[in-house]
Amino acid sequence: MELIKQLAGELALPAKKIEAAVKLMDEGNTVPFIARYRKEQTGGLNDEALRKLAERLRYLRTLEEKKETVRNTIEAAGQLTPDLAARIDAVLTQVELDDLYRPFRPKRRTRATMAKERGLEPLAEQIWTSTLDGEAMVVAAAYISETVPTAEDALAGASDILAERVADGAAVRAYVRRRTMLNGRLTASAKDMSASSVYEGYYNFERAVGEMAGHQVLAVNRGEKEGFLTVKIVVDEAPLIHYITRKLAAPNPDERSAPLIAAAVEDAYKRLIFPAVEREIRNALTERAEDGAIAVFRENLKQLLMQPPMAGKTVLGWDPAFRTGCKLAVCDATGRVMDTTVIFPTAPQRKVAQAERLLSDWHQRYGFDVISLGNGTASRESEQVIADWLRNSGIRSHYAVVSEAGASVYSAGEVAAAEFPNFDVGQRSAASIARRLQDPLAELVKIDPRAIGVGQYQHDMNQKKLGEALDGVVEDCVNKVGVDLNTASPSLLARIAGVSRTVAENIVAYRDENGRFEHRRKLLKVAKLGPKMFQQCAGFLRIPGGSEPLDNTAVHPEHYEATYRLLTAAGYTKADLAAGRVRGLKQHKEQLAREAEATGIDRMTLADIMEELEKPGRDPRTNMPEPILRGDILTMEDLKEGMVLQGTVRNIVDFGAFVDIGVHEDGLVHISALADRFVKHPLDVVKVGDVVKVAVLSVDAKRKRIALSMKGKDIG
Repeated sequence: MELIKQLAGELALPAKKIEAAVKLMDEGNTVPFIARYRKEQTGGLNDEALRKLAERLRYLRTLEEKKETVRNTIEAAGQLTPDLAARIDAVLTQVELDDLYRPFRPKRRTRATMAKERGLEPLAEQIWTSTLDGEAMVVAAAYISETVPTAEDALAGASDILAERVADGAAVRAYVRRRTMLNGRLTASAKDMSASSVYEGYYNFERAVGEMAGHQVLAVNRGEKEGFLTVKIVVDEAPLIHYITRKLAAPNPDERSAPLIAAAVEDAYKRLIFPAVEREIRNALTERAEDGAIAVFRENLKQLLMQPPMAGKTVLGWDPAFRTGCKLAVCDATGRVMDTTVIFPTAPQRKVAQAERLLSDWHQRYGFDVISLGNGTASRESEQVIADWLRNSGIRSHYAVVSEAGASVYSAGEVAAAEFPNFDVGQRSAASIARRLQDPLAELVKIDPRAIGVGQYQHDMNQKKLGEALDGVVEDCVNKVGVDLNTASPSLLARIAGVSRTVAENIVAYRDENGRFEHRRKLLKVAKLGPKMFQQCAGFLRIPGGSEPLDNTAVHPEHYEATYRLLTAAGYTKADLAAGRVRGLKQHKEQLAREAEATGIDRMTLADIMEELEKPGRDPRTNMPEPILRGDILTMEDLKEGMVLQGTVRNIVDFGAFVDIGVHEDGLVHISALADRFVKHPLDVVKVGDVVKVAVLSVDAKRKRIALSMKGKDIG
């Protein structure tokens, strides 16, 4: 119960909700299932809140296990006191626990342990307790031996013992850490001022530790790693050393011991305490920066995955290149590849006329509605060919530029090889680029989300932590949309709540062998898909045109019987549902509420069921902005200061948003230019995929930089 109270306090949520959610998780329920089908129990906690809870729950439970290990270790050594046990119980972080355990942790050979081996611990104790029975040098002379040649060596060894004792104090480390966080400054300087790099803005950089922005932390970390920067934390050490000496070290030393203890404290601070605290603070800054960057990455990925599909369109995918030619693949409205080829309209061949003839021939043969152009190498040159062909041929079609991020990872991977065993990597990539426009979610789930490229400094982060966070986003998006059980790929099915990769492949194998699924219950015939997995996944799998109309909705099979009672109470039939004739259920709200109560359906589930009955097979992505389709090309040279354009937000970082305005170099809307008001973070104003109006502030063609504004005074 203490754990529940702590989680409730940290997450600012009622303990009852936390307790219910934890119980459901411990019973093996997935986050999407809990978020969708157990709302009443958790008070409507959404998937994001549940994942945050699950992450913190794992941390605290791991911390409890480590506390128990520390307690047992110290107790086995006969050194566990009631006070220490209480302090261990009270810690809230791993750092605090490490501080308490440090004096008892088995040590590698240190200067202090070697001094103890030479028999100098009694001398150190005399200094510490101010019980020297003479001048320090005289007392130390009594410890001269083969391993301690002089009295000076004896005092030096005793000082090493005292320094380690001071450094091991939990209160000392906590104090230095706290004061350094409050008063310390992080500095970065160039190792070579003449070296040109992207880190030049940090060649003479200084900022209060507590004011470091996440992107600054990640930038200096990378600059240091790449050898351009020297990074350190500086703080006025004199008051810290004085405080430790007076308040936290040996109490009331006499005039003989005082200078020796003061010297030991200074040594402890400079050699042992501050270097460790500096590492801890930089690690803490990095972890906080990573958490912030991951949060932005999560939101960017979510918006990217939830872009609306270009349903019912035949799309020509264009993977641009120079020497090896541009790979083309035309996909019908279902995503099936109808044809592939290679053309050479770009340098060095420049066979533009031949490429235009093929485009005209393919348009006549396949009737593609739009061209999906990858934004990689030779994209700009390819766009010019496409725009000229559209203009010269008079064909009323359009093109869209899509991100190629992760396309090479996909095309050279196992998933693509299994999907297109007879295609080379170029053909696979072109097909993927076409499908990214047709259904971004279905295509992008095939790629490691870390390779999709929405975020900042993703390669500098804890990859395991980043991967887990982004996998959660993909899972939430897939389950929010739902998938067609009879057409979904194994990659898409494996993202459904509770479904493993093996079971996803088993579903496809069963489908291939036995034909389409006519109802959800047939899933129970799939190998390794038992009742518990069925409970978790069934509501997220759709069957359009099946024998059960509810199978094409997000209504869970456990509520089918009650749902039909609700339909009947509202005057509708199963046939009405299948034909999409159910409307105006809100007019029967009170009657349906009474019927729901009689059948055990809670109010939140009732609201979801009513929405599903009126919009069976609905796709939540239709509420998102559609991609901008272009018919002509715009170059950077065409841009003029003050020009107002429409663009698509491609990426969001802490300091602003990058917007595609159709010139192949995304422009930056700095955070200060996002709105007429103060903006704490770009995500408060825009999301990836948003279509926005921007004004050109400046163009630096040489550095390929475009400054944009979304302020009202600029866009008019």
